[in-house]
Amino acid sequence: MLSAEAATILLVEDDPGHARLIEKNLRRAHVDNEIVLVSDGQRALDYVLAEGDHAGTEPPELLLILLDLNLPVLNGYQVLERLKTDERTRRIPVIVVTTADDENDVSKCYEFGCNAYITKPVDYAAFSEAIHQLGLFLPIFTIPPRE
Repeated sequence: MLSAEAATILLVEDDPGHARLIEKNLRRAHVDNEIVLVSDGQRALDYVLAEGDHAGTEPPELLLILLDLNLPVLNGYQVLERLKTDERTRRIPVIVVTTADDENDVSKCYEFGCNAYITKPVDYAAFSEAIHQLGLFLPIFTIPPRE
């Protein structure tokens, strides 16, 4: 088991403004991890599984995924379900970071195996603060190695 400080963060976010805000506020919380940004669900799976554009590459040993739900190509639910039902990826921590705050969305994500669910506040300052708090939490978060 290793600290999340050693993990690559895969940020799966199709909104460039949200992606910049998330990265900025993680950095503000002194998160120095490598952050890889992909803008749709299929690209996220390709990165994690070393398929498609990432065929032949070695995925990081330690990975933490920040996953939006409202994504093009494959949505976040599809990505989460695929990751958590595949023996190779089921132990990768997935933190859902989304504007969806419906109780059914939260329940569905936990049923699929997400490790945490964070609702993006609509207010800019509140959104920034929520991501900053996430960044402060990461150094104490422990990640199992991939199987």
